Amino acid sequence: MKQKHKPWGMGGIVAVATALVVGCGGGSDGNSPDEPVVLTPTSLSMTRIGGYVHENPTSQPGAAEIPAYDPLSRRLFVVNATLGSVDVLDLSNPAAPTLVQTLDVSDLGASVNSVAIHNGVVALAIEANPKTDPGRVAFYRAADLQRIGQVTVGALPDMLTFTPDVRRLLVANEGEPNSYNQPDSVDPEGSISIIDLPALTPTQATLTVTARTAGFAAFNNQAASLRAAGVRIYGPNATVAQDLEPEYIAVSDDGRTAYVTLQENNAIAIVDIEMATVTSIRPLGFKDHSLAGMGMDVSDEDGGTHTNSGTPAVRIAPVPVRGLYLPDAIASYTVGGQTYLITANEGDAHDWPGFNEETRVRAYCTNGLEPAIFGPDAANLLFDSHLGRLRITTTPNGGLDGKNSAGRCTELYAFGARSFSIWTADVRQVYDSGDEFEQRTAALAGTPGHDYAFNASNDNNTLDSRSPSKGPEPEGVVLGRFGAKTFAFIGLERVGGVMVYDVSDPAAPRFVTDLNTREGAGGDRGLEGLALISAADSPHGQPLLIVGHETSGTTAVYQLNLSY
Repeated sequence: MKQKHKPWGMGGIVAVATALVVGCGGGSDGNSPDEPVVLTPTSLSMTRIGGYVHENPTSQPGAAEIPAYDPLSRRLFVVNATLGSVDVLDLSNPAAPTLVQTLDVSDLGASVNSVAIHNGVVALAIEANPKTDPGRVAFYRAADLQRIGQVTVGALPDMLTFTPDVRRLLVANEGEPNSYNQPDSVDPEGSISIIDLPALTPTQATLTVTARTAGFAAFNNQAASLRAAGVRIYGPNATVAQDLEPEYIAVSDDGRTAYVTLQENNAIAIVDIEMATVTSIRPLGFKDHSLAGMGMDVSDEDGGTHTNSGTPAVRIAPVPVRGLYLPDAIASYTVGGQTYLITANEGDAHDWPGFNEETRVRAYCTNGLEPAIFGPDAANLLFDSHLGRLRITTTPNGGLDGKNSAGRCTELYAFGARSFSIWTADVRQVYDSGDEFEQRTAALAGTPGHDYAFNASNDNNTLDSRSPSKGPEPEGVVLGRFGAKTFAFIGLERVGGVMVYDVSDPAAPRFVTDLNTREGAGGDRGLEGLALISAADSPHGQPLLIVGHETSGTTAVYQLNLSY
């Protein structure tokens, strides 16, 4: 996934009642009779109450990706990747969104990648044509859709977000190459643009801003030490600055620090926003899938024994594989005065003309697995009914290939961790959801309200389709605070659906509920972006979750139902 929207801020989905109803659930004590009491829900559920089907000129589904909502105009802005534009929907009636207009940015660049909104001002991240050239951020008034300003940023602006104090707009410039080792290869540097803003108003006539750049050139002479620490720097002939590809940004509550996922590099960059400087690059390490509770289903032919012609089956179990987290979306929140980060561990790979790191275990380990490491059953593990079909990288890091001098594989690294993780602000892991996404979707598949096959993809309903490659593929995460509880909403790109966890205790999240609105091979498929709308901002007074789906071209409106 390449475009996302900012996690919804932590300030506002709350239920407010008078002090007379404190006993109804979780309200804090000590309020005077005239003060509102914020209640904490005892339960949460979701209901799909409406949606919209995006179309392109050939009447085929568009690709609904990144949603953002403007409460002043009650308009929902959705990136339509098929058209490279933004569909503006009237959300006055959440059960029946209607198209107002489509914003065409073809005079500014190739396509829109992301959208963010504050106080009636809409910001769009626009990639250039070619994508390796500097991109732009354009600003519009939400009420009348007039463009009021623009600024040049880095190559391939992929995601943008306002800081909590709205003094700045941050842009993740991914800087993808067009190829490697080709006559026309161009590999721009990744960077983060920091746009300083005036106070934004819904009637903003013009907006003239400049962008500062937080880049990675200062790390170019640290390639060896970064690799040794676990940061993946492995693009052919790429400098550190060229190889690092910012994907998604979360900002601390005080607005001073940004945390930026470097997805393919399996790392997080920490940025001093005031100084526009990358202060450190923190590796995420790997997940040990051989541990109990950390397993996965690795094959779509595991319905057999020691065979290369098995049938699909659900087999979630520990395996001797290391998982590269490779997170896409990231969100931040504060507990007890400490900042925590949540990542959706999707997985991604370099796959460009001249270099593709993806392969399968059986195709790659032609000289076998090293028995001293994989045990006496090493030869059998290569069958497709075991590890043979699993997609792994040929290049864990730098020049490493995971093989010994005899050509036998000694390490297997899979893409993504099929989970969400919680990290401290200095990027130490305090929690990982293990194999829970696969365990839950396997148990729910085919039950009422869960019309899908286990590990089906977004373009089919085939059992086990995605088992060899990233499984359910956690894609996005947004956070909302309801009373004293913080909830994480995690979207699964492939099998679909949103998983909800109470993450109030970062070390011990608790599953709350889920909702999947696909219908076999139809319905809402290919989940991309998520946006939360507070009850205070909602058109009908109830909190909403907006979900964009790339494959089906649908935007779904979920109502959040809170009980006290």
